[in-house]
Amino acid sequence: MTVDEIAEGRRQAFYQGIQPLHLSPLWTVLHAVVTREPVVKEVPHLWAWRAVRPYLEEAARLIGTDEAERRVLVLENPGEVPHPAVTQTLYAGLQIILPGEVARTHRHTANALRFIVEGEGAYTTVDGEKTVMRRGDFVTTPIWSWHDHGNSSDQPMVWLDGLDVPLVNRLNGMFGDPFPTEVQPVTKAPDDSWWRWGQSLRPVGDPPPQARRASPIVNYRYTVARAALEALQRQGDLDPWDGIRLEYQNPVTGGPALPTMAAYLQLLPRGFRTASHRHTSGTVYCVVEGRGRTWAGDVEMRWEPNDVFVVPAWMPHRHEVLGDEEAVLFSFDDAPVQRAFGLYREDKE
Repeated sequence: MTVDEIAEGRRQAFYQGIQPLHLSPLWTVLHAVVTREPVVKEVPHLWAWRAVRPYLEEAARLIGTDEAERRVLVLENPGEVPHPAVTQTLYAGLQIILPGEVARTHRHTANALRFIVEGEGAYTTVDGEKTVMRRGDFVTTPIWSWHDHGNSSDQPMVWLDGLDVPLVNRLNGMFGDPFPTEVQPVTKAPDDSWWRWGQSLRPVGDPPPQARRASPIVNYRYTVARAALEALQRQGDLDPWDGIRLEYQNPVTGGPALPTMAAYLQLLPRGFRTASHRHTSGTVYCVVEGRGRTWAGDVEMRWEPNDVFVVPAWMPHRHEVLGDEEAVLFSFDDAPVQRAFGLYREDKE
């Protein structure tokens, strides 16, 4: 037996000896722990509205909101991520609610957002404030807020749910509660938060809500955000990587609307092609208007209205608008968490 073989035998005996003590040698795995770049396990994927919409209808026929509580089809990433999840830190799902239905009141420690994909007239009530939702509206549900949904319209309503559930679960921070009754009492005027905080004004003597870092605004109207995009487009100041991209902000802090998730609305003019870039935040997109395609790495994803797709973290990506119309994309990511810890990076070509 050679000297090297004897040394290796001693090492293996050492490794076996420390196993019962629940110890392991870092030097054997250090290269996999401290990597030169992020090791991303999620993959690019697109959920086509034309394919998904019939299954939402069937789900509505098969199960009621009284049984399901939240009738949602989860968008599960085909890669190696903890399910249910669309990225390592984000959850996404499509929720449908039929006329006359109610999704009962509950609360949880996960932050949540809604982006309305189809319909008009359903409502969400968040901590006593009721807001009627329309296609393209962006609705916030901060941590530990009582919230319920109902549909008093004559048509189904569908929205994209985005939550930080995977992150909260990894931090062992998930708690949830049901409300004593199916529907919480409405204690505020409709869209009260928008009139108090959404106009760059606030009532004198009304202190800012500093108890939490989430925006006090429940519903950011699509009509307002769309008009802002149009006004900026007329100025012709296009970012090479994002076209015209606006972030939904907390009017109190100037930060993201939710402390763990940032949300955006962007406009890509007709025929526009973005330059390629990558960043450490994984991003979920929902197509509001127009048609186009996105390359994420070597994967091409062709999209049209109401499609949802995900671009993994640190993956080069670019967009191109197809056809004769401009495109509008809603998106959300986990950039606020990364920035809070000094982890966020972006690489532009």
